[in-house]
Amino acid sequence: MRALVESAESERQARRRAAERRARQIREAEVARVVIAATDQVLVHLGHSIDQAAALRAEIEQSRSGSEVELREVRARLRELSEENEKLTDSVHRDELARAELRMKLEALESRALEELGLEVDALVAEYGPEVLVPTHDDEGEPLDPRPYVREEQTKRLRTAERGLAMLGKVNPLALEEFSALEERHQYLSDQMNDLKKTTADLMAIVEDVDATVERVFTEAWYDVEREFEDVFSRLFPGGEGRLVLTDPQSMLMTGIEVEARPPGKKVKRLSLLSGGERSLVAVAFLVALFKARPSPFYILDEVEAALDDTNLGRLLEIYEELRANSQLIVITHQKRTMEVADALYGVSMRGDGVSAVISQRLREQENA
Repeated sequence: MRALVESAESERQARRRAAERRARQIREAEVARVVIAATDQVLVHLGHSIDQAAALRAEIEQSRSGSEVELREVRARLRELSEENEKLTDSVHRDELARAELRMKLEALESRALEELGLEVDALVAEYGPEVLVPTHDDEGEPLDPRPYVREEQTKRLRTAERGLAMLGKVNPLALEEFSALEERHQYLSDQMNDLKKTTADLMAIVEDVDATVERVFTEAWYDVEREFEDVFSRLFPGGEGRLVLTDPQSMLMTGIEVEARPPGKKVKRLSLLSGGERSLVAVAFLVALFKARPSPFYILDEVEAALDDTNLGRLLEIYEELRANSQLIVITHQKRTMEVADALYGVSMRGDGVSAVISQRLREQENA
């Protein structure tokens, strides 16, 4: 029973809602009919408005076409007028420049006439203007009758006169003073030149004396060294032959010296073909020859016997004994036999802290003792 009541109530509410929808649809349909009617009227008015706008647009387009044609004509005319204005402006500018240039030329001519001739323009025109007859001369300089002014002829005469004036040069009002100054300068330079020539002659005489002295001293030393070299070489190379040869004996100042050495048992004389020890011994022979030819208070020899064998070393030590009779020898060596003949030994040793220390020991005093 309760379900029937609820179902009836639901049906009543559904009918009521359906009635409300129908009423609302009727109102909306009425509003739609009114809107449609108004829309038809609006469309009619809109059609009239579109027709009027199209007519107005056509009229405006026609008017615009005419205006564009007129505007193009105006622009073309404006361009023509602008070009004509530019041409006139350029012409006026050129005329102004030409007038300014002519004015500057006129002022320059006036200044030139005033500076070079000392005449004002009016006086110059009055005395030498184109209306005045021009005096002339023949080739020999005799005066002729004046003739009218012809610009081409006078321009040619002006150029000829300017070339002649240029060849003459400018007039120097200080020429006499400059000549006096240059004359004094010339005299001073002449005296200096004479002094230089005299000084040069004196220097050349001194050079000749020095050359003669050098040549004499060198010649004397040469013969002494040559003699000593042969003697020392024969002692260091028993049975061998060695001599010194001058490359240019006629010019003692420019000559060179060549060493010829032929050890015993060999035929070669060139040093480059000798062994290292033989070359060292030849060099020692040359040094000893120099020492004997021109003794010195002391000599320093740095390992000159390093490449020598015992036999050659013994021969060299004999020469050391001869040299130290009159000179003091300081010899740097690692050879024990050389150390044995020394009077004193000096050695350099490094201590534990890395500092070098010099140690000396006299040998001769110990032997005497």
